Amino acid sequence: MTSSRASHKKTVPQKRRRPQELRRARLLAHIGAGVAVIPTAAEKVRNRDTSYPYRFDSDFWYLTAFPEPDAVLVLVDGRSILFCREKNAEREVWEGFRYGPEAAKEVFGFDAAFPLSALEAQLPPLLADRPTLWHSLGQDAANDARIVRALNAVRGMARVGKRPPALIHDLRQTLDAMRLIKDDAELTLMRQAADIAAAGHLRAMRACRLGGFEYELEAELSYEFRRRGATGHAYAPIVAGGGNACVLHYADNDKRLPDAGLVLIDAGCEVQGYAADISRTFPVKGRFSAAQKDCYEIVLAAQTAAVAAIHSGAEFNAPHEAAVRVLTEGMVALRLLSGAVDGLIESGAYQRFYMHRTGHWLGLDVHDAGDYKQGEAWMSLAPGMTLTVEPGLYIRPAPDVPKHLHNIGIRIEDDVVVTEQGCRMYTHAPRTVAEIEAAMQSV
Repeated sequence: MTSSRASHKKTVPQKRRRPQELRRARLLAHIGAGVAVIPTAAEKVRNRDTSYPYRFDSDFWYLTAFPEPDAVLVLVDGRSILFCREKNAEREVWEGFRYGPEAAKEVFGFDAAFPLSALEAQLPPLLADRPTLWHSLGQDAANDARIVRALNAVRGMARVGKRPPALIHDLRQTLDAMRLIKDDAELTLMRQAADIAAAGHLRAMRACRLGGFEYELEAELSYEFRRRGATGHAYAPIVAGGGNACVLHYADNDKRLPDAGLVLIDAGCEVQGYAADISRTFPVKGRFSAAQKDCYEIVLAAQTAAVAAIHSGAEFNAPHEAAVRVLTEGMVALRLLSGAVDGLIESGAYQRFYMHRTGHWLGLDVHDAGDYKQGEAWMSLAPGMTLTVEPGLYIRPAPDVPKHLHNIGIRIEDDVVVTEQGCRMYTHAPRTVAEIEAAMQSV
């Protein structure tokens, strides 16, 4: 038997690229020889010298995860270039840490980084002789003006043979399509947000008491969201007692809860930019009345039917159509409507008590980026798409409405991700009548 000694090459582990770097690479491949300019959001003045809490632009965050204001990303020649605020020890005393270009380049994986003050001079050469400029025109007047100045500067170089881009494409359409399919990193963050939001809803249910106020439940939500690490609410929360629940975007949250009524809460939190969006409706006194339970079970059945209609290849509108049919059948059973269900759907008569869509895309924006139609056809659902499922029933008092149903407003909303097999609901606050009543009695 002979033996030989194998030679082993020492391999250097590849540096794992952040999700944002992979997204930038995809976008760079898409724009080819063009150039893309993506600014983040500006700080907004609330009043006098006080600003609103800062929130980055979603497209910019999707591509960078860079958290500071006053920054612009430029993609060109296969490179990602950041322009951002310089380090400034004095300003950091007042406003907190700044990365500065050098640290930003290293931490966030940019090919180059420069002070924002250099952008005006560097942008015209970056645009020169590019066939296409990709930019979200009309989104921010200050950024549009900066682009116009740069284009005019390139036009001023005509005698030395420089030309501005002949085409300007709206970058939002391309980024919307990218953002529509969530990657694993995004889904992880969305599940974290959903878990925190569900805990907030559970806390609000358990804190509900006779004689309480809507704002007290809002405070319970806010406490639980922040306590568990969310940056705060993903949108202004709705805490609507009794008839207030029939106002779809009720925002006052300042009324006393009706002892015999329901309270509808529509609230979600944000984790690293990604939103959860949950609605729950429960009885103030902890037990549903017979009428409230009848209405609730109809909405729950509509949500169950909508979820069952979600699968890869289904049309986006399929869950809405499924929910509308169940809700309309329920309206007939409750004597809110009379007639054939098909005719009531075709005429839109059901919209008196259910007037909104059954869901929307969800992600970095609570009403997230992405088209709902391609041409005249609804978008086909595909694995990685995330959306809400939120049927409702809103019964305002009227002479032809049974009195025991007056001021019942119900919405049940959960978040789902489309999978190869169908969909997976990843929001888990108490949802059935039994679960809700058990949660409220377990204080």
